[in-house]
Amino acid sequence: MQTPILSIQNIGKAFPGVKALDGVSLNLYEGKVLALLGENGAGKSTLMKIISGVYTADSGSIMYEGKSVAFKNPREAQEAGITIIHQELNLIKELSIAENIFLGREPKGVLGRINWKKLYSDAQTLVDRMGLKRSPEVLVGALSIAEQQLVEIAKAVSFNAKVIIMDEPTDALTELETECLFKLMRDLRAENKAIVFISHRLEEIFEVCDQLTILRDGKPVCDAEVSDFTQEKIIEAMVGRKLEDQYPFVPAKADSKVILSVKNLENARTHDVSFDVKAGEVFGISGLVGSGRTELAKTLYGLNGFEKGDITLDGESVRFKSPSEALKKGLAYISEDRKSEGLVLGLSVAENMTLSCLDQFVGKAGNISKTKEKEVVASYISKMAVKTPSQSQIIKLLSGGNQQKVAIAKGILNQPKVLILDEPTRGVDVGAKKEIYEIINQLKAEGMGVIVISSEMPELLGISDRIMVVHEGRNKGILERSEASQEKIMSCALQ
Repeated sequence: MQTPILSIQNIGKAFPGVKALDGVSLNLYEGKVLALLGENGAGKSTLMKIISGVYTADSGSIMYEGKSVAFKNPREAQEAGITIIHQELNLIKELSIAENIFLGREPKGVLGRINWKKLYSDAQTLVDRMGLKRSPEVLVGALSIAEQQLVEIAKAVSFNAKVIIMDEPTDALTELETECLFKLMRDLRAENKAIVFISHRLEEIFEVCDQLTILRDGKPVCDAEVSDFTQEKIIEAMVGRKLEDQYPFVPAKADSKVILSVKNLENARTHDVSFDVKAGEVFGISGLVGSGRTELAKTLYGLNGFEKGDITLDGESVRFKSPSEALKKGLAYISEDRKSEGLVLGLSVAENMTLSCLDQFVGKAGNISKTKEKEVVASYISKMAVKTPSQSQIIKLLSGGNQQKVAIAKGILNQPKVLILDEPTRGVDVGAKKEIYEIINQLKAEGMGVIVISSEMPELLGISDRIMVVHEGRNKGILERSEASQEKIMSCALQ
């Protein structure tokens, strides 16, 4: 019987108000990919951070290559051959791709100076392996979220580690980029690497994983071969119940009025784009990474200016000079990058949720009514099923998926006429995804126009009334729900 390269036994970990892990055990084997699954807050990321030296376990033991270990920090783990690709990006945007990949490990010449030629050459090899069509000299700040994710993966691979932990690596990637990552994972498996793969996209588990471990509320539920499971059985084990109808869809009313009209919009990244969004519909936007989807959304929201074109919101011609102006007029945008653009990580759940709509809670004396604020926040914590010990919990201590739900609630609290959701279910588990879809349906019923940008084509096909495909900043077609398919979307995206 094969001996595990890494064996974890009865790991326990608690944070203030939260028992994150309780008696968790698992084994990793060389040349195998282990899927670690569970809902947001189940303890997956906490467990991986313990393995990689970010956190210290309160109880339990870790055996690595036959020896007991307790890494004090990530550098110790990396030097031992364990590296992690974190769910949240950890890159320096002011440095180049190459500098980020080899930060602190730059190749040096005889005089101790950085050998830039070798640095860029080594980085180019990794960039090519990722399928990233960028020069290694490009600053990371100029990259999209998906491209930054590929740089994170390249950085992890550069350590030539024996154990590679991938925490939601495909969240920001399109299907083509995901396929490139899967090829890399198969290559690494053939090189006898042990890989932990965390993903909420359950169809991916059957593509690249050999074994699976499922956690629920910090406790192990099962440990088995992937071949013994179906997607339905995985969902049932994760949530503790059957999950019916993954994409609940309520069609928009046929006679709905146009709430947002965009005509011939033009700037550096958006080219002659026109479309309408109706009240009470979900208008999906699809396209490959770099297609200009997010740039278009930020133009509508007033973050990017435009040279030509017209935007009409609820019958009024608008040209927003700032996001605050857009919010006041009734257009809200929830960024795909919650860490940098969506949340203030040092503030509480309540403070983040109400940050952009504090005027709603101002009383007669001009002071903010904390009672009213608490009531509203409590209702949205319940509605969004946010797992948090309290409203005052610092938001960076929540799981990524729960942070995302707070970011969405922040947008909804502004009661916009049009809500733009950029990758709204990124890092969100299957149970919470359905809850978000049901909230979107509720917003539709209230007459809100909802624009959803997503890299997950099944998601767009499942929840959208219509889908616009964007390629190189241009509208390549708008598909009605009845005619939309993955094949048609890809055909438009690659024109």
